[in-house]
Amino acid sequence: MGTEGPPPPAASRGRQGCLLVPARTKTTIALLYDEESENAYDIRLKLTKEVLTIQKQDVVCVGGSHQGRNRRTVTLRRQPVGGLGLSIKGGSEHNVPVVISKIFEDQAEHFISLTTLERKQKLPGKQVHLLRNAGDEVTITVEYLREAPAFLKLPLGSPGPSSDHSSGASSPLFDSGLHLNGNSSTTAPSSPSSPIAKDPRYEKRWLDTLSVPLSMARISRWNAFEVLALDGVSSGILRFYTAQDGTDWLRAVSANIRELTLQNMKMANKCCSPSDQVVHMGWVNEKLQGADSSQTFRPKFLALKGPSFYVFSTPPVSTFDWVRAERTYHLCEVLFKVHKFWLTEDCWLQANLYLGLQDFDFEDQRPYCFSIVAGHGKSHVFNVELGSELAMWEKSFQRATFMEVQRTGSRTYMCSWQGEMLCFTVDFALGFTCFESKTKNVLWRFKFSQLKGSSDDGKTRVKLLFQNLDTKQIETKELEFQDLRAVLHCIHSFIAAKVASVDPGFMDSQSLARKYMYSS
Repeated sequence: MGTEGPPPPAASRGRQGCLLVPARTKTTIALLYDEESENAYDIRLKLTKEVLTIQKQDVVCVGGSHQGRNRRTVTLRRQPVGGLGLSIKGGSEHNVPVVISKIFEDQAEHFISLTTLERKQKLPGKQVHLLRNAGDEVTITVEYLREAPAFLKLPLGSPGPSSDHSSGASSPLFDSGLHLNGNSSTTAPSSPSSPIAKDPRYEKRWLDTLSVPLSMARISRWNAFEVLALDGVSSGILRFYTAQDGTDWLRAVSANIRELTLQNMKMANKCCSPSDQVVHMGWVNEKLQGADSSQTFRPKFLALKGPSFYVFSTPPVSTFDWVRAERTYHLCEVLFKVHKFWLTEDCWLQANLYLGLQDFDFEDQRPYCFSIVAGHGKSHVFNVELGSELAMWEKSFQRATFMEVQRTGSRTYMCSWQGEMLCFTVDFALGFTCFESKTKNVLWRFKFSQLKGSSDDGKTRVKLLFQNLDTKQIETKELEFQDLRAVLHCIHSFIAAKVASVDPGFMDSQSLARKYMYSS
């Protein structure tokens, strides 16, 4: 996720020009996918500004006798015939405690009446597996109940009140808990003669099982999504009952992460000089290079700060972390390129924002891809999870580059032609100047508007075509550079900044990512 500075407007423009305010709090029923069992089960998600909470449904004691009053520890010895001598029912797959439904004669001395095993948070079927493989002697904790709660009298797996998952509104089962002590209208009444009031009362409730801090968190998405906190805590793979629910939640979580990242940026900028401010930062996925990794992406944290573009493996959380970046590039010497993004009806739109650069061969069909092309042939291919993030990175990169061009004013590179050492300067105010490195004698100077074309050999040599203002003739200037790509990117950055200073709306009109955002 990424955040741009200064802060965006409180509302963002959505479909047909309407204003959409990012969700701060949200609750819904979703599915948590378990990779080990390859099953998904219901959970409840609670989103606040700073935390995503995962809740699981459990049966809890809400009243009556003290929960531990009738507990005891029982040691059972496995018999050659009949095993442990008991049968169990229930479990987490039915959202009820594990109960001993039948006791055989050999083990009866250990029990008085219906008992409930001390319940643990386990996946369906784990209790049976544990008892079967626990050895010849098993010690369990049981609790005596005077009468079976009403939920045990229903067939296991009986549904409670129906809920509309797609609406996101919780039913009484999810909001207040299904009463399991015989007092609810959905269960059979208790016998009047039974002193149930003295026994524990149980309800189904949603209990917090995991909290994922959203500050500097990232989202991993592929047909579902997962939220990963900075400290390594993971929400697990989250799925939703409708595609619209999934999209809404992805945007909501992303919006909250974005606002928290913005707060971190503001704090970091208090310690930075005006020329070294953080303009934008956030999580992306980088495509690995090499034949063995053509389909693989890994998370990276990118930042636009002052004159530089940073690539981190983990977010910088202190001033000292900024010197630990994996890669650092000068903003004026790299090129931001949108490759493709997702359109309706599964169509790809190819975008080349700079003529003369070869497009990349993308085998991994991920939307919202962009690349950073640097000098000496270095490049990085990134992908983000939302089209709005792609548009934000494009806009932020332009803004950071333009600010750096205006701040520095000019850049000078060593070059040569026909064995003579020269200096080539790109100046925001003056345009292009070439002079002798020793005598500083100016050989030629042209404005940006006089550049009519260029060509290069892809290695070291470039031809610049300028129009003479007096004769209207085209003059060709040939130069050789040690890092030709860096020089070409610098020329591109200065010309783009010059155009933006004259016509601020021009760059917006050329933004394909933002065109997509407004059209969809």
